[in-house]
Amino acid sequence: QVQLVESGGELVQAGGSLRLSCAASVRTVSGHAMGWFRQAPGKEREFVAAISRRGEDTYYADSVRGRFNISRDNGKNTVYLQMNSLKPEDTAVYYCAAKSTYYSTTYYFRSYEYDSWGQGTQVTVSS
Repeated sequence: QVQLVESGGELVQAGGSLRLSCAASVRTVSGHAMGWFRQAPGKEREFVAAISRRGEDTYYADSVRGRFNISRDNGKNTVYLQMNSLKPEDTAVYYCAAKSTYYSTTYYFRSYEYDSWGQGTQVTVSS
């Protein structure tokens, strides 16, 4: 399994921006597809964004498409989630996830497909 550590969550006003980072412990994260999920109080964990091993293929939840951008730097073993135009409904704990995969252009959006999870970072958007 991969150890993942998220950072960058904080309190921000509506309309603001944040960039979350996810640092992976593996010697190279390039063998893993990566994803971001979130869980708000009293709600189930939901998919946010996913990126393929190479970083050329991405996929977003409808609720964040056009506002969020997922990217990765395999040389730094880090995945990012740039969040713009934040809304109060984006308030949640954000989790990074990794899936070991042979396929370089495939992304995954179902939580059960992922092998490893981070502990999460809190994002709070005030109105």
